[in-house]
Amino acid sequence: MNVVGLELGPFAARCVLLSCAATGETLVVDPGFDPEAVIAALRERSLRPTALVLTHAHVDHAWGVATLKAAFPDAEVRLHDGDLALYSNLAGQSRMFGLPAPGVVPHDGLLRDGETLAFGRERMLVRHCPGHSPGHVVLIGEAAAGPLAVVGDVLFAGSIGRTDLWGGSLPRLLHSIRDVLYRLPDATRVIPGHGPETTIGAEKRGNPFARPLPEPAPGQNPDAAGCVG
Repeated sequence: MNVVGLELGPFAARCVLLSCAATGETLVVDPGFDPEAVIAALRERSLRPTALVLTHAHVDHAWGVATLKAAFPDAEVRLHDGDLALYSNLAGQSRMFGLPAPGVVPHDGLLRDGETLAFGRERMLVRHCPGHSPGHVVLIGEAAAGPLAVVGDVLFAGSIGRTDLWGGSLPRLLHSIRDVLYRLPDATRVIPGHGPETTIGAEKRGNPFARPLPEPAPGQNPDAAGCVG
């Protein structure tokens, strides 16, 4: 699997191109601002998008969907139903930041927790990780260099996603991080929606906002670990 990250627009949001080296089939993850730059990157590499996948539908991650769909009409627009309200209100989100309203195209299917997205000979697992937004998902797979997680705005290097926007929830976000992401191998490469890459191990060791829960003592009920009676 080939992985290309493009930091675009006024919020430096990362669009990720995940492509099969054998076939050129590609998942375009979070085509936000500067969609023409994404189109150019795809054509320069002779890549064929099969899906435009949104980790979530905040404007900086979804603004360019309609432009990409126009350029590659066979690419399916996919997102989780928890973010449909955000997706349908991209124009309103844009106005909040003084930005021009993008076009909005219908989605081609809803993402489900546990679904596998196939592109060429490659696969990415979809996991629902709400908290930053109600329908946030992460994509988990295996690249040539090892395990890989494209996490949108759930987890950052030394930080976590904000939860003060519509539908945000800090308890749900921390649950997503601890119950989904922190169960991945420590060597997992983490590609966030903003800022530098990191690894699961680095965040488990040093992220001050999302520390792992303590391991239960031998013989202790795991569900009771960390609970106060």
